[in-house]
Amino acid sequence: AAKGGARGPQRDLVCGTEFGFGTMHLYNVTLQRGGNIQAAIYGSFSAPKTHEIVVSRTKVLELLRPDANGKLQTVASTEVFGKVRSLCPFRLPGSGRDHIVVGSDSGRIVILIFDAKTRRFKKVHQETFGKTGCRRIVPGQYLAYDPKGRAVMIGALEKQKLVYVLNRDSAANLTISSPLEAHKSRNITFSIVGLDCGFENPIFAAIELDYSDAEQDHTGEAAREAQKQLTYYELDLGLNHVVRRWAEPCGNGANLLIAVPGGGDGPGGVLVCSENFVSYRHQGHREVRCCLPRRSDLPSERGTLIVSSATHKQKSMFFFLAQSEYGDLYKISLDWENDTVKDVVVRYFDTIPTCSSVCVLK
Repeated sequence: AAKGGARGPQRDLVCGTEFGFGTMHLYNVTLQRGGNIQAAIYGSFSAPKTHEIVVSRTKVLELLRPDANGKLQTVASTEVFGKVRSLCPFRLPGSGRDHIVVGSDSGRIVILIFDAKTRRFKKVHQETFGKTGCRRIVPGQYLAYDPKGRAVMIGALEKQKLVYVLNRDSAANLTISSPLEAHKSRNITFSIVGLDCGFENPIFAAIELDYSDAEQDHTGEAAREAQKQLTYYELDLGLNHVVRRWAEPCGNGANLLIAVPGGGDGPGGVLVCSENFVSYRHQGHREVRCCLPRRSDLPSERGTLIVSSATHKQKSMFFFLAQSEYGDLYKISLDWENDTVKDVVVRYFDTIPTCSSVCVLK
């Protein structure tokens, strides 16, 4: 699904036929599937109002569904013959089902939909933008989507970011635009997220570090003074291009972004997870910071980083679950009124094994 070529050990065999000689390529399929899950997303993939999870086991995509007893059952499993680097769901306006966007080592962005009749993932679109392999300047490491299902951003570890506009044609089929570039040379990306801004122009937030000055300064002073920045990228749907709307320093301990519901359901903006604290940030709003609860036996020189998170949203409320590198779960809530955040509240919730992804089912 994510790549047409084979990965892993591969041999070319020259085969003679009545028409001449040809090359046969062998795919490598292991007898025992991988157990590591490096990405998981939640949505309604097979039918409206179903509660399902799609997980990536590096080279295998699986659709899981909880049964009546609460145990996860495997509905479908597909080899992708490549390495899945990132996953994200998105839903077109007015639709009841979610699509799956896959970022892989294929140098392509792939959009899948699950066919409930055949129990297979069906490829809807596949757009090529770069070379194969896990390269630092080829997008695929990060994926972010507009909550209204209008656009998707796919980013690389360094320099390149591409935005694809999603829409419907006259036959109600999904269409995807040509990529819109949001590149910046000598710029390292740490996290990308899509902001909830209602039906205004889609905005994507990113934590970035510009090392252009540090590269030219051989004394190391510029490297020590380099600052991470929280940057907003706005997709202008009228002019069909992407601009850097806003940028502000966010501290070098920042490592993860969490989108805050907006568009009437919340104040919008992002939560910036940094070492030992979480802060609310938004354009035109003051920073509101809260410290993370610490374990009593944790040495004072050891910090606490958030490694995964999930958002639970209902009509009248929302909250976030964030997990630290030690496995501690925190419930984060906002005290807000009229799009103004007064306080960020972090409470200890539970301790579970450290996760790569957290999904909250309704």
